[in-house]
Amino acid sequence: MKKAVIRMEAENLHYFEKAPVAKAVAHFAVPMMLGMSMSVIYSILNAYFLGTLGNTAMLTALALTLPLFAAIMALGNLIGVGSSAFISRLLGEKRYDVVKHASSFAFYSSLALGLIVMAAGLPLIDSIVHGLGATPDSFGYTKDYVTVMLIGSPVVVLFFTLENIVRSEGAAMTSMIGMIMSVVVNIILDALVIFVFHWDVIGVASATVIANLVASVYYVFHMGAKSQFLTVSFKWFKANKEILGNVFKIGVPVFIMSLFLGAMSLIFNRYLVEYGEQAVAAFGISSRLLQFPEVILMGLCEGVVPLIAFSFTANKLRMKHTISFTIKAILTLAVVFGVIVYLVSDHLIGLFTNDPQLIEMGSYILHVTFLSLFITGMTTLFTGIFQATAQGTAAFIMSVIQGITLIPVLYLANRMNGFHGVVWSLVIADTVAFLVGATLLYALRNKLQPADLEQLAH
Repeated sequence: MKKAVIRMEAENLHYFEKAPVAKAVAHFAVPMMLGMSMSVIYSILNAYFLGTLGNTAMLTALALTLPLFAAIMALGNLIGVGSSAFISRLLGEKRYDVVKHASSFAFYSSLALGLIVMAAGLPLIDSIVHGLGATPDSFGYTKDYVTVMLIGSPVVVLFFTLENIVRSEGAAMTSMIGMIMSVVVNIILDALVIFVFHWDVIGVASATVIANLVASVYYVFHMGAKSQFLTVSFKWFKANKEILGNVFKIGVPVFIMSLFLGAMSLIFNRYLVEYGEQAVAAFGISSRLLQFPEVILMGLCEGVVPLIAFSFTANKLRMKHTISFTIKAILTLAVVFGVIVYLVSDHLIGLFTNDPQLIEMGSYILHVTFLSLFITGMTTLFTGIFQATAQGTAAFIMSVIQGITLIPVLYLANRMNGFHGVVWSLVIADTVAFLVGATLLYALRNKLQPADLEQLAH
């Protein structure tokens, strides 16, 4: 068993250090892309299962609760992404004891954060549901979903943390298996709770929490029994200045960005409600479909973060080649997905509803938002580079820029061009974020480039 573990760790380090860049990127990114795309398939099936009940208020509740899920996920990413980038840099420096301290810290602090959310959220449940913008028709369904998600928040926070931590040591396949396990359990439970037990929204929310628990147990088993570097043992727990500084320098910007995405979704829904429940439902369906290509690109960009982080401390030239290869891959994928969507958008929306107005609205939203697919992919890569290389200020700017841009753009576009303005505001905000990211990367080029290129520059 010990020999197998050592062989696995040596293989992971091989991909970090010596494998050809294209092969290394594939090793880290493909499992992440597959795992994340499975989670979107689940999200689409979630809407499909509820859609079979023919109740628009349930679909509205599902759309309205996205900001809450984004906020809980944000806490997992606060610890998970911050610790993950730190752990990969530590592995590049061969500081293996600190890796154990950081992984133990990530495990226990994410559990504690989830418990705080549960304790603080449950007494305020009605206020939260009103704040999410629930209509009288969807209030009960929204409250059911929110209640279950708050009770399950320690599990959900832990799942998002551990998925990042496991990937940070190069165990990309293990990370993917956990994600797919979560999705498969979720789909099976969804079918049971809706078609057999008739628990509608409360059943769907419970299925999500249970599935995250199953995957978390799998990750804990890997960290405890199979990983040479990571641990969940409390004896390794340490919260010193170095660990806290490195985790939160990157984790806080990620947390703020996730909250901003949730807030943007909330504000966006508020504007869409003015154009009727159909507009909210159409955006809910089209955004779920858009999630698929978005998470493929996100999986690519997030998948290479451990490789970039490791190379930043071990081999900057390899880091530069990794980034260059990833940009070409983003462009190729964006073009392929764009062509597919423009050809079959009506049929895709038609899978969820037979309402002609809903199909027309959803197809229009899909066409517009797809225009910025390459831009959002590149923005995600810029953010990942700043996280991997511990550029806290740049990561912070990227975390707030889209939200700061979207709110005034949304207000003005709605005043000037109504429903069309609201939809187009997303593309405008994405474009601004891309331009800011490109400018920051250019400004930081001397810090990030290999030493031999640095010497030539002087």
